[in-house]
Amino acid sequence: MWSPEPPCQSTWGYTADFLTGRERRFKGGGESSRGGLLLVIPEEMDQEYERRLLRQINHQNLPAEARLTKCLSATCSPVSVKSGDRFIPTRAGSNWSINFHYANENCRSPSQNHKAKDATSDSSKDAVAYAALLRNELLGAGIETVPDPHTEDRRHAVLSQDSHSLFRYTVHTKRVPFDNDSEVSPYSLSPLSNKSHKLLRSPRKPARKISKIPFKVLDAPELQDDFYLNLVDWSAGNLLSVGLGACVYLWSACTSQVTRLCDLSVDGDSVTSVCWNERGSLVAVGTHKGYVQVWDAAGGRKLTSLEGHSARVGALAWNGEQLSSGSRDRVILQRDVRTPPSAERRLQGHRQEVCGLKWSPDHQHLASGGNDNKLLVWNSSSLLPVQQYSDHLAAVKAIAWSPHQHGLLASGGGTADRCLRFWNTLTGQALQSTDTGSQVCNLAWSKHANELVSTHGYSQNQILVWKYPSLTQVAKLTGHSYRVLYLAVSPDGEAIVTGAGDETLRFWNVFSKTRCTKESKSVLNLFTRIR
Repeated sequence: MWSPEPPCQSTWGYTADFLTGRERRFKGGGESSRGGLLLVIPEEMDQEYERRLLRQINHQNLPAEARLTKCLSATCSPVSVKSGDRFIPTRAGSNWSINFHYANENCRSPSQNHKAKDATSDSSKDAVAYAALLRNELLGAGIETVPDPHTEDRRHAVLSQDSHSLFRYTVHTKRVPFDNDSEVSPYSLSPLSNKSHKLLRSPRKPARKISKIPFKVLDAPELQDDFYLNLVDWSAGNLLSVGLGACVYLWSACTSQVTRLCDLSVDGDSVTSVCWNERGSLVAVGTHKGYVQVWDAAGGRKLTSLEGHSARVGALAWNGEQLSSGSRDRVILQRDVRTPPSAERRLQGHRQEVCGLKWSPDHQHLASGGNDNKLLVWNSSSLLPVQQYSDHLAAVKAIAWSPHQHGLLASGGGTADRCLRFWNTLTGQALQSTDTGSQVCNLAWSKHANELVSTHGYSQNQILVWKYPSLTQVAKLTGHSYRVLYLAVSPDGEAIVTGAGDETLRFWNVFSKTRCTKESKSVLNLFTRIR
């Protein structure tokens, strides 16, 4: 039969007897210990935690008079309040409807989020506005502006970030009431709240429509289906030069008149590249035998013929009066057309054919791409590349310098790579990359907005318009039945022309003239041009 233990020395509440094994039995003074609490405390328990636990148990078992006395004494002497060891969710600051809604929204798959970003039509924007209206009326979200499908709305992003978790452990002191504004007339018959009225009155960005049908198609017989050639270019004088077989033709975008500039069949040669100078007065023609000819477009006469390459010249790039040429002989030659042909600079860095050349907008750096999967950057004084990028897994023909951010270079890889990559040539760092799904043949930046267009070959033969830096696809254009190997931008920066092995030239309106207002002008920006 169980016998009660002698009472412990205690005036109020329970005390503890130290037993073996660090066991403590809590009993009431003068009462039987049958109803006592047995607590087993391990040896390694923190002493501070043990002391707080005992204090909490003693406080809970104090009579009402003692607790009142303790509370009154606490008001006289401030005591630092320590937080407990448990985090208990509070219901005071939680809006369960909105929390559940955003929890489901955050669980969407990446493909669904990508489709939402690619929305461009009016119906998609109406759907976004309707969804925001429903959130206001049913969930009390308080959205006042319609989020743009392309650019993330910051206020909406902050709201969604705060609602990732269903439970909250702190109460926000500033709570936004559901609707306490009185700007809506009390005589209004509209059932919508004030926030919804502001949402419907908010200015909407006009939808940008890119036609998926070319506004002009020209036949281009004998346009070669060769990835390493550059046979189309658009001059500042609105003349389009096209290399067809052994001839170079000029097409006027103003009058649609076609003239033949030269015919190389007399010498048993063929055209492998064409390139206009910046003023649009001279056109350089690279040939299969390794010659570079410079022609006066207005007079229709050949000014000079430059030798030096032992194989076809597939890439040309002007830098003022200097002309750079890249060849299958893996050499890049830089020559001034005003000086004798003997004055030249030989740049040797590629191990296979040079198929892409582009000068930077500040005329200080030359980017070259080769069939050795290398992207090299040269300056105007050194004979060795100052930077080398080897991330591509296929030939690099598509190269484009950004006209908006100083030092930003974009490049695209061939069939085995299929990626668009962006580089900060000021620091030599790789910025972003995206897999396009097909061979990248050409790249060109918009002159007015932070967008670029890419043309592709195997296996989709598409034309893609991208927003930078989000890399969101603005439009996807199809129509060519062969690889879209050639690309040129109009002088006004609105239209592009594409050429393919299907022997057609197609003209598209893809860019707008409205200049982007979100460009960074800070002198602290790495991409700002600092002289």
